[in-house]
Amino acid sequence: MGVIYLVRHGQANPSAYGVADSAPTGDAPADDSAAAVSNPGPGLTDTGRVQAGLTGTLLSAQINGVTAAISGDLARQTETLAGVLARLDSAPEPIVDPSWNEYELPALVGAATPDEFADQKSYQQRLDAGLAHWIDQTSMAEAEGATTPPGSGETYPEFRSRVTGAGERAAELAGSGQTVLVVSSAGTITQVIAELWGVPPHRWPAMARTMVNASVTKLLVGRSGTSVMSLNEHAHLVDRDGGIATFR
Repeated sequence: MGVIYLVRHGQANPSAYGVADSAPTGDAPADDSAAAVSNPGPGLTDTGRVQAGLTGTLLSAQINGVTAAISGDLARQTETLAGVLARLDSAPEPIVDPSWNEYELPALVGAATPDEFADQKSYQQRLDAGLAHWIDQTSMAEAEGATTPPGSGETYPEFRSRVTGAGERAAELAGSGQTVLVVSSAGTITQVIAELWGVPPHRWPAMARTMVNASVTKLLVGRSGTSVMSLNEHAHLVDRDGGIATFR
């Protein structure tokens, strides 16, 4: 039996999601459930780097090392992977697989100013509406006989397909006695879980909203397939004084 650890990246700079006039340093909140820009973009905040290290420390107490380490090509993902691996006794050369990247919705959600992004409730409503429209676009296009919605970029089925493929490749590496570490994003990780649990497309975004930065999700891979053992573990990031857990 093999194991896959899915780690959400640490807190990233708001400019990673197209927030206008956002400085590339500091601890301003960020969330990979926001629309990712088309290039890798800036990486982690100082808080995000601490979170990555704490997750690495958590895993180092549970495992000796990993046999494969994977991330997407977004800077916030590759930096988190490096931070986690630095705390492990042994680590292989990282594998970059862009299929683990977050979804892209710049055309639907649009760029936000720092003030708009700071209003978390309003921004979440805007994001939820964009996701719902993104998913609905495909249904409408199919009903009208079109293969994809015009001008939509990556469609939800395309996103779903690439994430499914990424998960299958990770499972192939998680053979008996093998441990695979994957650093990705909230939408991507929860899409993997949604496939395993049979969650309908419109319910999947609600799962993504709950993911904590640098949280850990554990999967077991065996003869009967892949099973979810834990989801969104983040106790290592919290304490009674508040800790360092963030959603954005």
